[in-house]
Amino acid sequence: MKAIVHEGKAGMAGLSLREMEVGQPGQGEVRVKLKTAGMNHRDLFVLHRHKPTDPPLIIGSDGAGIIDAVGEGVTSVSIGDEVIINPGLGWMEKSDAPPEGFDIVGLPGHGTFAEYIVIPAENAIPRPEHLIWEEAGVFGLSALTGYRALFTRGKITPDMTILLPGVGSGVITFILKFAKTVGATVYVTSRSEEKRQRALELGADKAIDSDGDWNEQLSGEKVDLVIESVGAATFSKSLGQLRPGGTIVTFGASAGDEINLDLRSFFYGQYNMLGTTMGSAEEFKEMIEFVKKHKIKPEIEAIFPLSKYEIAFNRLEEAEQFGKVGFLID
Repeated sequence: MKAIVHEGKAGMAGLSLREMEVGQPGQGEVRVKLKTAGMNHRDLFVLHRHKPTDPPLIIGSDGAGIIDAVGEGVTSVSIGDEVIINPGLGWMEKSDAPPEGFDIVGLPGHGTFAEYIVIPAENAIPRPEHLIWEEAGVFGLSALTGYRALFTRGKITPDMTILLPGVGSGVITFILKFAKTVGATVYVTSRSEEKRQRALELGADKAIDSDGDWNEQLSGEKVDLVIESVGAATFSKSLGQLRPGGTIVTFGASAGDEINLDLRSFFYGQYNMLGTTMGSAEEFKEMIEFVKKHKIKPEIEAIFPLSKYEIAFNRLEEAEQFGKVGFLID
């Protein structure tokens, strides 16, 4: 089968489209003939976490397709079922943090940027009927991350005002849609006027310039909840917009891992800071039900054939997209 594989060199220099052996499902596993796959910023990080001396690795965490083989003991799904992949491995029930041994599809095991993938049967979830293949394939990781950040950790309620710095990523666009579906007031930031306009079209109540004075642009208004994924570049500004006793949930650090924190201001403000990443199988199923009930779809920036992987990875690295970038596989 054709697959986007990383080997031999760090970063994008180690990527190639090559032939790989089609896997066979074992006990409790299924094989999915993939129709579409979705990119995440994790795919860029994997190109450095996967060492040049490691065996060849198929990249990718998100995908959707049709089950074409089942292993021994599988009864939950059948050949011919149309499924979306839950990329979280080994985290079954909702909990404060993932259990030991939790992994994500695409490292250390093979990922979704290929014609076939073998996964545990429990990770093959029926495709929501309102999602076409391109939408289903870019859904799992971002929607799950956003769902846990907003509902499990952020405990969103309709009367809350939330701030989403750096609108445009797959996760943040999902959070924007989820929060507006609940009925919350949502403010977003971006350096891009085009992204701010698109966020307003999706229902954001205010969209401000990330490079400007946030307090001034929001007329001094403070928010109940900030969901922060940018990192060092915006964290202090995000904290500055939080009301006393408010909560900041962080799941990313695309613009720097380390921050300077005024600890005295933090404890005087009675703030809550929570970390989150991905989510459990229980939360994935809750998220799918929420998405089905409200007919929520992802925003898609571009879909490429596997052969155009270099363009796709460069698009993701430039971080100029609004929504998801993915692959059409068949």
